[in-house]
Amino acid sequence: MGDERLLQVVLPGVVAPEGLELRYGAVPEAERGRIVIGVEATGVSFAEQQMRRGRYYDQPPFPFVPGYDLVGRVLATGEGVDPGLLGQRVAALVKVGGWASHVVVDAADAVPVPDGLTPAEAETVVVNGITAWQMLHRRARVRAGQTVLVHGASGGVGSVLVQLAGAAGVRVIGTASARHHEALRGLGVEPVDYRAGDVAARVRELAPGGVDAVFDHVGGRSVIDSWSLLAPGGTLIAYGSASTRDDSGSKQWPVLKILARTWLWNTLPNGRRAHFYNIWAGRGLGKDRFRARLRTDLGEVFGAVRRGEVTARVAAELPLARAAEALRLAESGTVGGKIVLTP
Repeated sequence: MGDERLLQVVLPGVVAPEGLELRYGAVPEAERGRIVIGVEATGVSFAEQQMRRGRYYDQPPFPFVPGYDLVGRVLATGEGVDPGLLGQRVAALVKVGGWASHVVVDAADAVPVPDGLTPAEAETVVVNGITAWQMLHRRARVRAGQTVLVHGASGGVGSVLVQLAGAAGVRVIGTASARHHEALRGLGVEPVDYRAGDVAARVRELAPGGVDAVFDHVGGRSVIDSWSLLAPGGTLIAYGSASTRDDSGSKQWPVLKILARTWLWNTLPNGRRAHFYNIWAGRGLGKDRFRARLRTDLGEVFGAVRRGEVTARVAAELPLARAAEALRLAESGTVGGKIVLTP
């Protein structure tokens, strides 16, 4: 690997974005069963915005390197790894550690990126694409002709979700601020302005019989409205608590509250279902099944991008050393799509 150096962005504690630190060191070696990836793209997701505030419900102790996912080329393979992987472009879901020039992962966690996708395009749909695909097809099991409500339809997960739903022949109602409505209409989404008062009433006008699924990352009070909008047999998928991002107090409590609610609702005899989606929950299936499912689902999403069913939306590309700026931009809520960091 020549005289390359390792660059990592470190989150030292609860700090403003400008408090992120750069750390330099030696490029790591690949141990048995592992690979070294030269990172070509990583990104800013909602998780890092929460981690910076100490609000992500199972983040590691400070200091640590954030970065939920990454795309790059295999630079070195450890013992027991197929040397044919060398030079291949792969994606990996890591939860933390992605904001670096080089990352070591288990070879089994690397998912091949097909030709024809740039690293930035592939990066926009790793965590967001897996989340959207699994919620839509594994949890809600939507079918053509159904109607769904997507909160934050122009956000990272939301924008992929509405396109995957459209490709599956599903009618989509999406909440977003007014400036995103035109773009959403272009994707076949019926937009609702979440800032213009009673969202639930507006959705009821569009879908008087209720919707077959709601995807809610807002948490708090929103989850209760979402549940009330379901048609008989409908499914609520809650997958975050964006509304409590800036709260103080317990970081687990907002999620526990949603979990308690979904458990209670699932005991009611009305045929409706509520789930709290967590991308890591499948690990309970066993590591191999979890990995196989991840590889399959990300493969499906990459395929949808290649076919043009999903447009990979890169909001901005910034070098890794400007991660503070990237995080600040992501938190401003002024951009659509994903902010990508390139070493």
